[in-house]
Amino acid sequence: MATGRKVVLYIAMSLEGFIAKRNDDISFLSIVEQKGQDYGYGDFIKTIDTVILGRKTYDKVLTLGIPFPHSDKKTFVITRTAKPPSGNITFYTGNITNLVLSLKQEAGKNIFIDGGAEVVHEMMKQNLIDEFIISIIPIFLGEGIPLFKQGRPEKRLQLINSKTFEKGLVQLHYTIAEEQTTDFSD
Repeated sequence: MATGRKVVLYIAMSLEGFIAKRNDDISFLSIVEQKGQDYGYGDFIKTIDTVILGRKTYDKVLTLGIPFPHSDKKTFVITRTAKPPSGNITFYTGNITNLVLSLKQEAGKNIFIDGGAEVVHEMMKQNLIDEFIISIIPIFLGEGIPLFKQGRPEKRLQLINSKTFEKGLVQLHYTIAEEQTTDFSD
């Protein structure tokens, strides 16, 4: 029986939709850094107990010179290369749809999708993401790694909330809109 766990993408991107420059450079995120401002991340992270991210994103986080931020959460790194678990981290080589559907059946808090673009694309193709919290960074990068790739189903969204912040960041929170059918047979 489903527990009501939601799969939530929480991510930042440039105004034109890039999550990183071509060389995986995410330094543009620093333009919105502000002492004492976490853009709701602290509150968000309290609502989740499971994290899914791609191997490239995982590797990038490890280069930031900080402890792995999700070490206290059940974490699945989506990868093609099998590796033994490390603490709460499982290197998952199976079918992502099966993983997500299984996790949604378990009791627990929400499931955080922490990137990257390949994982987001696959999950969107399979309609596995329930909510999107996207922070728009006020910059045009010109080129980079797009968050949303072509080749996914059309989905209508419903805005839950939007917030603006002093440094120009705009955060949009959407859920998947209820499917509406229209009867034109009158």
